[in-house]
Amino acid sequence: MRAPLERVYDAAAGVERWPTFLTHYRWVRRLEGSLVEMAAWRPFGPLKYPVWWVSEMTLDRRAGAIHYRHVRGITRGMQVTWTLVKAEGGVDVEIVHTWDGPRWPLIGSLAANLVIGPVFIHGVASRTLAGIKRAVEAAA
Repeated sequence: MRAPLERVYDAAAGVERWPTFLTHYRWVRRLEGSLVEMAAWRPFGPLKYPVWWVSEMTLDRRAGAIHYRHVRGITRGMQVTWTLVKAEGGVDVEIVHTWDGPRWPLIGSLAANLVIGPVFIHGVASRTLAGIKRAVEAAA
């Protein structure tokens, strides 16, 4: 992203503001303490499928990281780390999702690896990253 690290980190960490500039987010609510409830749309052409989860969010500004541990929703147990690194001309951002899938006998890992991860998680995360990129670069 071609923007200062501080601007990118603030946009990525300011999840309550996401629905104002990320049109696929329905809402983000701060619950008690470090818990955030997030709801988004996963578009499929003209159709939109609603997704929802609650995460424990931890900020580590000095390390340029934002950590999420999903505690409610179908992705419960997922660990997500955003890493922001100053690079020439801007910031490199990486999002890593670690998850074994839902606790469904026999098909949990298949559902995670064939549908939930590549279709839903990647679909929402890629739109989130692209929207943050547009926002921070437009503010330049």
